[in-house]
Amino acid sequence: MKFPQPVSLKQIASLISAEIIGDAASQAKGINEIHKVEEGDLCFVDHPKYYDTCLNSAATHIIINTKNVNVPQGKNLLVSDEPFEAYLKIVNHFRPFHATKELQNPNAEVGEGSVIMPNVFIGKDVKIGKNCIIHPNVSLLDYTEIGNNVIIQSGTVIGSDAFYYNTKKDRDAWYKKMQSCGNVIIEDDVEIGANCTIDRGVTASTRIGKGTKFDNLVHIGHDTNVGCNCLFAAQVGIAGACVIEDGVVLWGQVGVSKTLTIGANAVVLAQSGVPSSLDGNKVYFGYPAVEAQSKRKELVWIKRIPEMWEKLKKIEGTK
Repeated sequence: MKFPQPVSLKQIASLISAEIIGDAASQAKGINEIHKVEEGDLCFVDHPKYYDTCLNSAATHIIINTKNVNVPQGKNLLVSDEPFEAYLKIVNHFRPFHATKELQNPNAEVGEGSVIMPNVFIGKDVKIGKNCIIHPNVSLLDYTEIGNNVIIQSGTVIGSDAFYYNTKKDRDAWYKKMQSCGNVIIEDDVEIGANCTIDRGVTASTRIGKGTKFDNLVHIGHDTNVGCNCLFAAQVGIAGACVIEDGVVLWGQVGVSKTLTIGANAVVLAQSGVPSSLDGNKVYFGYPAVEAQSKRKELVWIKRIPEMWEKLKKIEGTK
């Protein structure tokens, strides 16, 4: 998430009651997760396991719960007992929850030629391009951006919160919601079926590439980047922070685990499970998904096991 304008580290420190180690006049441009940070961003870390990763990331400013670290040149620390709580405070300050009773926020932008059917909810700072068709009962939640010539079928929700929690076993509530402040970007010529869900990024964007088509009941997790001209059949589910490259086809009920990559033009056959990254330009099947031809041979041999077992018993009986 980028701030409306750069904010001094002194202001941030005052907001979260943190001690500054570094340049208090330095400007923070936004706050992002470790895998999304850019130069000028804030990032937070609260576990020693990830200190070095965070300190050596692109982040310029790090909210951390210790002073006992080697600070790389050009980095600034904001020392806080509870970095996660500090993150929540910053997000809620710069992107607070806005309750509304209006079906369409007055600051929404709708392009020329676009059709918005009855009972479509359009949230704060939503942008819809030209010549789109948004069918009844669609929800376009805050900060969603829709390109040109996009079709969204009834019942779809775009921009719902990430399924993302901070986990600590030493507190009453083990799972504490990590406030989502990202958005969803849908590029031109995309078609989305009925009752699909696309979660916003936690701090950045979930993106659906140009020309991609979704069947009904497709779920896309937070921060996932779907490439151009992909095709997803019904009940495909993709977890958070995946990269689905251009031209990928996922047939019905394919499940994709988090933080992996499916290479360009890969095809994954129906009801397969993808627990790890796949190379492009191949056809996959099964769980775990492997090249389809190899899986078919495996299934043939499995079917022959009873026959082979009977033959083995006869051989043993003749000895």
